Amino acid sequence: MDAPDDPTVDESDGRDPADLTVEERVAAIHDDLAATAELPVDPRASAWLGEAEAVAADLRDDSLPPDVLHERLSHVLDLLDSVDGTDNPEADERVRAARESTAAALSALDEP
Repeated sequence: MDAPDDPTVDESDGRDPADLTVEERVAAIHDDLAATAELPVDPRASAWLGEAEAVAADLRDDSLPPDVLHERLSHVLDLLDSVDGTDNPEADERVRAARESTAAALSALDEP
């Protein structure tokens, strides 16, 4: 079993991250990015992370059409790809988890 503090594990019910819905992934993305706001990080990374968190917060609106959700998730991924380390190992792990969740949500939206 993964460590309880592993941000890639859904601690609410112990499910494998691969079994999460798009909505659950969006919530995980936002939670991971919000957690980085509480940590000391490189100021350049902070700007990218803050913008990604703001977009992810907007994605929690369940009424977004799938094409809009996909476009905004792609924007989050682009913002996260602009982060070249945070100078904080915990924040780096949260960014990694957010990237993975974002990529997985995009893949799920691409499935027929």
